[in-house]
Amino acid sequence: QVQLVESGGGLVQAGGSLRLSCAASGRTFSSYAMGWFRAAPGKEREFVAAISWTGGNTFYADSVKGRFTISRDNAKNTVALQMNSLKPEDTAVYYCAAGPVYLSLTINEYDYWGPGTQVTVSS
Repeated sequence: QVQLVESGGGLVQAGGSLRLSCAASGRTFSSYAMGWFRAAPGKEREFVAAISWTGGNTFYADSVKGRFTISRDNAKNTVALQMNSLKPEDTAVYYCAAGPVYLSLTINEYDYWGPGTQVTVSS
């Protein structure tokens, strides 16, 4: 069992940066691949980024590639999402998720989810 809690969301101007963090409980954190997803108002949840168990491999949605960076610290049971050059279209609730599948883009392949943190980018 893994419990996840996101933090670091907020209001930022376009072009600015935010760093989201996800804290995980449980001693098996390093055995899970981790992902970040987001849900914009009126839209379905979509994939943002994923990272492998050791952090050695990552994968990004085209819409955030080159602007966002996912990382993890297995010693601290945390995963982060550094978001730079933010755009108004990045406004969404951001969720971290844990699952057994390597670099999955698929919501159904993640077993555990945090409650989400709101990111709002003003123009």
